[in-house]
Amino acid sequence: MVIKKKNSKHGANGSRRRNGASQFKSTATDLRTYSIPDTRLEHPDLSVRQAIEKDKDGTEHVRYEVTGDLSAPVPPIRDSKYLSKQQCIEIYRYMLLNRKMEIGLENLYKQGKVVGGVYFGLGQEACSCASAYALDKDDWFAPMIRNQGALLVRGFRASDTMMQYMAKADSPTKGRDGTSHFGDIEKRNMVSPISMLGDLIPVLSGVALGARLQGRNIATLTWIGDGGQSTGVTYEGINFAAVQQLGLVLFVESNLWAYSTPSEMQYRVKDLAERAIGYGIPGIIVDGTDACQVYDAARDAVERAHRGEGPTMIEAKMMRMKGHAIHDAAAYVPKPMFDFWKKRDPIARFENYLVKEKKWLTVKENAELMSDVERVIEAEREIAVNSPMPTPESAEGGIFCEDGCHEIKPKYGMPKVKKGTGNYKETEAAVHLK
Repeated sequence: MVIKKKNSKHGANGSRRRNGASQFKSTATDLRTYSIPDTRLEHPDLSVRQAIEKDKDGTEHVRYEVTGDLSAPVPPIRDSKYLSKQQCIEIYRYMLLNRKMEIGLENLYKQGKVVGGVYFGLGQEACSCASAYALDKDDWFAPMIRNQGALLVRGFRASDTMMQYMAKADSPTKGRDGTSHFGDIEKRNMVSPISMLGDLIPVLSGVALGARLQGRNIATLTWIGDGGQSTGVTYEGINFAAVQQLGLVLFVESNLWAYSTPSEMQYRVKDLAERAIGYGIPGIIVDGTDACQVYDAARDAVERAHRGEGPTMIEAKMMRMKGHAIHDAAAYVPKPMFDFWKKRDPIARFENYLVKEKKWLTVKENAELMSDVERVIEAEREIAVNSPMPTPESAEGGIFCEDGCHEIKPKYGMPKVKKGTGNYKETEAAVHLK
């Protein structure tokens, strides 16, 4: 007697409910498919490859070549679903402040007034400023080294960043750090940058968890480069936020170079937003040089966080237009690649959008706005330069948190905990193995 096997109620592609029950009857065409929205108006198809060349002595050197349509026209700015005329102009002004502040920092470095190095976000101003602009007052953020524009949006002055790089006594860390490691957890809800790439992601997930325990669903925004996105702690932090449905808003700044390593030699997927699929969270791709696209994606993610619907991964595609830091001339980047992205300068594109396309600024009003930004930056530079260096004896203070140093208390209310007996159950008691 032959016993026929019953057909499986679920396909091998995993179309089964998590509790084991069949979701639907499988057919031969059942496929698990996903969609990653892409709001860009152009999709540059450029490719970077290594080439070997020899010098006069026959020594081999590695250089990079870029191929693709390098003469493609610059796309227009996509109209925002949310931003008003006034809000667009405000974001534009923050972007100008960001650019001029970094130019000022570069000049201060060349004058020997900066302690250590300087890190720039040239070409990434739209991503830093528009994303931070999408946050509500009670939301938190933690910038990376290229997100100095986000600090301006959230209330820091350009002189704060300048004094920090100059290790001045009036800097946020009172001269104890010569780079961007400072925060403000009392007024501006800012967590200090962490040099170990990816570590801010679990920290911001923890901030969102802490707020939830206090009865609030908030958004916590941070950024990571395409290089830092490959670190293990990045995966762990996103996965934790996904499982706990925490309001993490993660911008992956896909800026084509992880220090001197091109994207093609660092990861296999075409779009880093695809990695959101593995976490079971929404992923979206935006043009990182388009402030309107950046803002809209960030605002949607913030609203999801406020509703308690969990994290969102946003991949912002653009290019880092300077080397890793001021000491890096980025000679490894093919010049045609720089030329291609220079035409897509986020500030020039937004200026054209506001002045020529929307006519929300006249040529005269735009010139006045830029002059005002120049005046503000020059005044902030004077404040930074005239700030004294810290006194030697001040070095012994601010090292340890002494009694009465500051009060640590819940931000939004007392954490909500379940009441219990306070005693261990027999099954929870410690087990001592012989």
